[in-house]
Amino acid sequence: MILRKLTLSFLILCSVFAFSQSKSLKKSNLIKSKNTVKSNIDKNAITTLPVVNEELPLLIPQKKNGKSGFVNQKGKFVIQPEYDLVMFFGEDCNLLNSPNEKIRKFGTSDFATVEKNKIAFRINKSGKKVYQYKDADLGKCILELKKALFHAYILKGKYGIIEDSKFKNPSDQSQFTIYPKYQYLYILEGDDVSNPMIVAAYNDKFGVIDVNNKIIIPFEYADIKRNYSWKLGKMFEVTKDDKNYYYIDSYNQSY
Repeated sequence: MILRKLTLSFLILCSVFAFSQSKSLKKSNLIKSKNTVKSNIDKNAITTLPVVNEELPLLIPQKKNGKSGFVNQKGKFVIQPEYDLVMFFGEDCNLLNSPNEKIRKFGTSDFATVEKNKIAFRINKSGKKVYQYKDADLGKCILELKKALFHAYILKGKYGIIEDSKFKNPSDQSQFTIYPKYQYLYILEGDDVSNPMIVAAYNDKFGVIDVNNKIIIPFEYADIKRNYSWKLGKMFEVTKDDKNYYYIDSYNQSY
């Protein structure tokens, strides 16, 4: 089943955190595809994509009226919201390692995976559907695991952060990277294991901190998803009403 293979392979590629978290995570899954439907595309916008933040993708997933598409960095839809699920433009290791050499090109970061009516496929940056997922095309992902340097640590019901190589004695407060004081902590998957972003809960609100306990995103959200939006797009998926999620960058700018 394509859904299971895609989800499992992506999770395996990401670093494995040894410390289990207590709060359940909300995840999106992919399902396989069959149909090709013509998208409503603003072709002129593709050639003049604005750059507001060089660290961010030029095309950002966004939902409108229950459907998802892609906006540019100024919030204008470039690929119209017609999909049930969209992912950031990025590599798909299943396709990069496909037994069918002609299919491998669709695994590059020039394409994004989208889903409509339980059908998944890859689109290009003009919004054109270029590939339909098939079980026979899926190869095995090559493992590139990065060992995490930091982990969450619970002490007396509060969450803190420890650096594995330096932590030996929980009774010595100086050995904690961040002494336990939060309601919840979760270290996000990212490219820089020495300075990860950490989803935190404090006074019943969610924010983001770093390993120096610096507040990156203020504690003003009802939830911040523990997914791969930071790793794939340097963005956080947040909500203030526990229903409507949207993306913000590391400066708390919404898109």
